[in-house]
Amino acid sequence: MKRFTAPFACLPEKTRGRVFAEPGGDYRSAFARDRDRIIHCQAFRRLKHKTQVFVYHEGDHYRTRLTHTIEVAQVARSIARALGLDEDLAEALALAHDLGHTPFGHAGERELDSLMRPFGGFDHNAQSLRILTRLERRYAGFDGLNLTWETLEGLVKHNGPLITPEGDPVGRYRERGLPEAIIDYASAHDLELASFASAEAQVAAISDDIAYNAHDIDDGLRAGLFNLIDLGDVPLAGEALSSVLRLYPDLEPDRIVHETVRRVMSAMVTDVIAETRRRAEQARPGSAAAVRAMAGPLAGFGAQMQENNRVLQSFLNEKMYRHERIEQIMERARRVMRDLFDVYMNDPSLLPQTWRAEAAASDTTVHARQVCDFIAGMTDRYALDQHKRLFDLDPLFR
Repeated sequence: MKRFTAPFACLPEKTRGRVFAEPGGDYRSAFARDRDRIIHCQAFRRLKHKTQVFVYHEGDHYRTRLTHTIEVAQVARSIARALGLDEDLAEALALAHDLGHTPFGHAGERELDSLMRPFGGFDHNAQSLRILTRLERRYAGFDGLNLTWETLEGLVKHNGPLITPEGDPVGRYRERGLPEAIIDYASAHDLELASFASAEAQVAAISDDIAYNAHDIDDGLRAGLFNLIDLGDVPLAGEALSSVLRLYPDLEPDRIVHETVRRVMSAMVTDVIAETRRRAEQARPGSAAAVRAMAGPLAGFGAQMQENNRVLQSFLNEKMYRHERIEQIMERARRVMRDLFDVYMNDPSLLPQTWRAEAAASDTTVHARQVCDFIAGMTDRYALDQHKRLFDLDPLFR
């Protein structure tokens, strides 16, 4: 059965192409090839052992960056299909969105940003761009993965424009300015940083919100950071829980959790589809370019769901991300990051040979960026192993 295609979908046959021209002609579209390249790259495999919230030794059933990424991709595909968008592009963007994350989750990112502050800072979105355009070295003809313009544009701008039409940074970059990696790349390959990204990119971004909110409920309950009863007063989650208990009064706790989480996800996905259709009907964008030129995002939650989502995030922030147990683990993680950064900065000979040769010829800022790239690419496990090897100290992750 032929699927509906929205007039504002990105069409692979109309892609703006790749920096390095490549022959097409196989059975895949340009966006499908992007997706496949992301799945097969080293950075994607490393997500298996990178923290989402819990460091790997905490248990096998908690989300990692990889399992979270797969769940985001599933949500993005579902929403894209319902809206008539290009599923391959939405999936590629979902699969790539966390490639630039450091070991130890947001705590690792904050620590590395602090350490790199004298050298331009660290930003996981910019790091994802570096990985996909420079640090992955698999192909004979180019560094990076040579992805299409639409994939790189969507990766960089999935949360909205980065600058005003006058060139002033906005949002998270307002105070500190754009990361150098984004400035350098966009100056050579214009990603139109003042406009919104495609509808597919916007869908991938909101799918990330849906996945981590719903599944952090699951992981938080599994870890005992809060209890089912705590969800009672939380909009959306409390309503989902009440529905489950009403329909299945004798259901065992594990199934109650799963039924609650899936209802939360379903409600969010349904709301995004309905709200995006409403906005599309109102704005009537006739092309992907028209979506980029809109004054606001096309994909999003309705007003009530947006508020419900805000309250849920606030609940998780208080009960989970700032939980004493999580804070203690993340403080140890920050110490590991500091120790590794300092030792590699002071003694480049401790870096692997392939990194060492580049570092020896570098000035301090370039050397710091190389150390940053090396540490950011580590998995939790590798970072802990290197810390043990270099310092012969147990970082007390127990």
